[in-house]
Amino acid sequence: MALYAELHRHLGGSVVPRVLWRYFERHSSKLISRFANYGDFEEFYTRPRNTLDEYLELHTLVESVQTVETLPYFIYRLLRGAYIFENLAYLELRYTPYLRTPEHLSQSERIDKMAEIVEVVGKASKISEYPIVTSQILCMHSRLPYEVNKAIVDLGAQNKQYVCAVDVAGGDSYYGDRLEEWVELYEYALSLGIGTTGHLYETTAGCYPELLPYLMRIGHGIQIPLLHPELLPDLAKRNQCLEICPTTYLKTGTLEDIRQLKVVFDRCFDAGVDIAICTDNAGLHNVRLPFEYENLLTYDIINFQQLQACQDAAFRHAFAWPYGQRPVSLLNGLLNHEDSKLVAMQH
Repeated sequence: MALYAELHRHLGGSVVPRVLWRYFERHSSKLISRFANYGDFEEFYTRPRNTLDEYLELHTLVESVQTVETLPYFIYRLLRGAYIFENLAYLELRYTPYLRTPEHLSQSERIDKMAEIVEVVGKASKISEYPIVTSQILCMHSRLPYEVNKAIVDLGAQNKQYVCAVDVAGGDSYYGDRLEEWVELYEYALSLGIGTTGHLYETTAGCYPELLPYLMRIGHGIQIPLLHPELLPDLAKRNQCLEICPTTYLKTGTLEDIRQLKVVFDRCFDAGVDIAICTDNAGLHNVRLPFEYENLLTYDIINFQQLQACQDAAFRHAFAWPYGQRPVSLLNGLLNHEDSKLVAMQH
């Protein structure tokens, strides 16, 4: 029974270690030649890093093999696991399409190739045997030039059958020197009627209040309740949602203990700011969404009522969920309808 919505999952970090290892064994054995066995590779791939920058370097390992030809392979396995093991009804996949194009091409040629990537991801995500509502979030990137990032926004707006929003990624410490660019690009995205989210306030180096008014959702945003709780009332007024990815902050060295998130949840609930619980990079972390739920409950960071509120918020803030209710409500409606039919038949 599919019940959950996942709003923050990176295509690059979504590949579980075993699937990636098998792919490398068959097609790119040089990339794993330094590992004696799968266990060594999994330990390297999933271990915590000291900084966000060090952690993000792992994405390049996967990006290099996610091409037009191979994306259907990875997406099929991703959706199969998401449906069977995570009970997902809705999934937003985010990635930078430019980084899936051939590196030997010129910048303009790579920009032209991005549309093909979006179409391949879109078509590969429609799998009848694993019926999950899917959509794409295209990530602008802090280390890509303005021209490429603007082309990513244009691409999203031109492909709304596949794309629901744009994001900015690549390490939030790099936004500062180009803030005017990011404001302009987000204003442009909103003018084209496409959703907006962004990796912001994830680390202490990524606190840019200038960008907040342009985001419908905030990727991570944990430093707002931790360091800048005075901003929470404005987030509540704008109906913004934080995409909280608990395991990430331990893997990137941003937090030392998951229990530090209790302040994040408590202050957001008190201020009326919605939170969607997400996985971020399920493959890199070797975790699935129900584990994130269970972990937060186990450490008394949230209670069951608050968990349900977060699950409801995920569907409410989902950019492309086509129904007014979450699946549980829809199923209850169907069951009540069937009960009414039975009663009618008995009379």
